[in-house]
Amino acid sequence: MSKVVNGRMTHHHAGELVAFHIGMQINRWWRPDLWIPAFVAMPRMLRELSMDKESGLLGYQLLLGSGGPFVVQYWSSIEKLYAYASAPSQEHRPAWTAFNKAARKAPGAVGVWHETFLVDRAESIYVSTKPMGLVKATEHVAVGKRHERAQSRFVDGRTAASARSEDPSAVR
Repeated sequence: MSKVVNGRMTHHHAGELVAFHIGMQINRWWRPDLWIPAFVAMPRMLRELSMDKESGLLGYQLLLGSGGPFVVQYWSSIEKLYAYASAPSQEHRPAWTAFNKAARKAPGAVGVWHETFLVDRAESIYVSTKPMGLVKATEHVAVGKRHERAQSRFVDGRTAASARSEDPSAVR
């Protein structure tokens, strides 16, 4: 179990960063035969991705929303995210096929959704928390005097991202 990290911490990440939100909305709770297969598919995918250091998954956070479970994932590139989603030999493709087949039998019983964000810049602060979210997926660093305020962390994050996009020799 993670321990609380005392003090003010932020994240550090160089290179492309993708935030991917994916979730399931259970519309008919009384039909577990329809939503349990989708529910149990996600842990298998996360386990598979976490075991493969080259997958591009940097980290994830499991959450519970108003309609059901969802996951916030952090990826090293949009290409790696899409490659995983479409790979027939990986867990996602068969799970997606099975979900679509079940959804046709009982339209509206279970919904799925996702949102993909290519992050140009990001600001974070974690005060006396266990590592979680973006800081757990990237590098956990102490907030220095120069970055005491959210605005300064955000501006520096923008400057670094702008420098990467303007410098063709910058390492991604």
